Amino acid sequence: MQTKTPRRGAIRLTRRGWTALIVTGAVVAATAVAVPLLIPDDKPRPESLTIPEGWRSAQVYGAIDKALGVPSGTTKKALPKADLRLPGDAGGNPEGYLFPATYPISSQSTPASVLSYMVNTATKRFNGGQVTAGADRNAVNVYQTVTIASLIEAEAGSKADMGKVARVIYNRLDQGMPLQLDSTINYALNRSTLDTRDTDTKMNSPYNTYARMGLPPTPIGNPGEEAVRAATSPPQGDWLYFVTVKPGDTRFTSSFEEQQKNVAEFNKIKNSAS
Repeated sequence: MQTKTPRRGAIRLTRRGWTALIVTGAVVAATAVAVPLLIPDDKPRPESLTIPEGWRSAQVYGAIDKALGVPSGTTKKALPKADLRLPGDAGGNPEGYLFPATYPISSQSTPASVLSYMVNTATKRFNGGQVTAGADRNAVNVYQTVTIASLIEAEAGSKADMGKVARVIYNRLDQGMPLQLDSTINYALNRSTLDTRDTDTKMNSPYNTYARMGLPPTPIGNPGEEAVRAATSPPQGDWLYFVTVKPGDTRFTSSFEEQQKNVAEFNKIKNSAS
């Protein structure tokens, strides 16, 4: 972090700190939404598959493979023939549209059918009046709103912080500032880490929001309803920066100098704990 306010392209937005970006292993999603697959009532209740908020598509594919008992990579290979009803902006990439929920799985389920239900569920949720109205109000389309929601899902330290994170994103876009989000670099590098190095911020990738202006070309995960709600109706505020100094203590500010102090405190706590 520089000691003086630098040019816009050099301003670092945040380190998440203390909060893991990706949940792996056994899945428990308390806020998951049950999505019926129109299973006949006389059928025994099938096993279920839970997709947590924020999972990347690769994680979803792996979970479907495991739930259906098919070889690893089967679901990803099924994408071209799945005939998913994605928006044109997606270019056939379902990232952002594999809606987080709990899905029943039956013996008739296939990778293509499970993917279709996820995408159809997302389309119904995202094309509702609230999301569409919010997208119009914020001068972004629905696909861009989903992209912003995925950033919020990855960056917010808690559900309570989602609205403020959304406002930071919109404020920086409005002021022509790069977003400078570590989460987009993690996505490009297919990793999860709390440490972003200076060399990472110089990588040649459309997901490098340090070097490139605007939103990344696609969502970076599959956001849940609360993140979408934050993206469509963020609170008013002039915040441009945020950092999670310690668990439960995320600080938002419009001052670069104050952000420097907050980041210094974060680094001090981090180093003392290592």
